[in-house]
Amino acid sequence: MARGLADIGAEGILLAGAGRAILLQIADPRVGHGVADHSNFAHRPQDRLRATLTYVYAVVYGTEEQVTAVRRAVNRAHAPVRRNADDVSAGYNAFDADSQLWVVATLYNTAVTVYQQVHGPLDDETADRMYRDYARIGTALQLPPHKWPADRAAFAAYWDTRVATLQPDEKARKIARDLLYPEAGPAMMRLAMPLARFVTAGLLPEHVREGFGFAWGPGQARRYERTMRMVGRVYPRLPRRVRHWPRDYYLSQIKPSRMPDHA
Repeated sequence: MARGLADIGAEGILLAGAGRAILLQIADPRVGHGVADHSNFAHRPQDRLRATLTYVYAVVYGTEEQVTAVRRAVNRAHAPVRRNADDVSAGYNAFDADSQLWVVATLYNTAVTVYQQVHGPLDDETADRMYRDYARIGTALQLPPHKWPADRAAFAAYWDTRVATLQPDEKARKIARDLLYPEAGPAMMRLAMPLARFVTAGLLPEHVREGFGFAWGPGQARRYERTMRMVGRVYPRLPRRVRHWPRDYYLSQIKPSRMPDHA
């Protein structure tokens, strides 16, 4: 029987792609400039990741009350993220459907990329179902259903076209530095950052990786392949409660009466 997002989305290993998804998002200036002008990665490096995970887990696994709460929190956070075009900016709006499509696309493509590197290729039926399921991540906000490409082939064409245009600017590189070289946050998080930076670099498309200034060559590529093969041997053998701990933790933190706002 085909599996879908509800079966796969709880796997904690998908968080290995979090840095990749965020960097792809901010490489689009419509997203990156909004984040740069309305977020503070230097002092709150975990906030965007926490907000994204809370939202995704609530949409896929939460109660109706939890989904309503996180939707309201995201919309409140997005409301001030707007700027008209001027001499120094092309402008942005967090409610822009094309920007929302791009954010959801990075989450979907990253999840599939990480999952397949660890567990192997998805069968076509499971891949199709997971693709259809991911549309809900966007349509639970303001993404019109018709904006989500009709099938995986249409998505691949959209993805290849969009990725080819990405060229990280200085604002995007500043966010990436704040995210990947945090001066604040839990000590364990900062200790894990060298590995997080390495995996993030390995997962990025080559020209985007270069645009963010990652040093990468044949030696790094071989080490990355060895690392992912080792993860593929070890991770699937972990107990389910360990593999699904992030989902269970973030869902437990959703208190509808006191949801924070994070841009």
